[in-house]
Amino acid sequence: MYVTWVRVKFLPTYRKRMPTVDEIARDAEDVVTSPSDETVRELAETMRDENVGSVVVIEDGEPVGIVTDRDITVRGVAKENDPDNTTAGDVMTGDLVVVNAHDEITELIETLDAAGVRRMPVVDGDEIAGIVTLDDIAVLLAVELDGIAEEMTSLSNVIRSGSPPY
Repeated sequence: MYVTWVRVKFLPTYRKRMPTVDEIARDAEDVVTSPSDETVRELAETMRDENVGSVVVIEDGEPVGIVTDRDITVRGVAKENDPDNTTAGDVMTGDLVVVNAHDEITELIETLDAAGVRRMPVVDGDEIAGIVTLDDIAVLLAVELDGIAEEMTSLSNVIRSGSPPY
């Protein structure tokens, strides 16, 4: 609810325009992918080696799912599945929700909220254009709030300089 308030009530009045998803998303070459038949052990090793929390599952060049570190834990380890015989297809979230690279951040926030996810592949047509996370939005908000704070300090100085002494 707090993010909604910030997005709707505050940021649009500060910025001339809202940034688009592709301005904050990580690039396509930074998206870690795998086929659906990759084992959970291989996925976990890839996540460790690439220092990521998710892998986008690709079939025939298109994203079909996403596996997060939580998916491996909840759908793999907690169910005592053998990590060498359990595949990405077994543990992935298959109803993949994506966001268009040219959508505004407000649309991204609404989509993340509606889907209840923290990471979302970014597409341009049918191609993966990147990935965006809640962390990326938090960084954007921090930068925006810092800019607002600077503007408020400048405004406060102007008001103080024009106010009579008491």
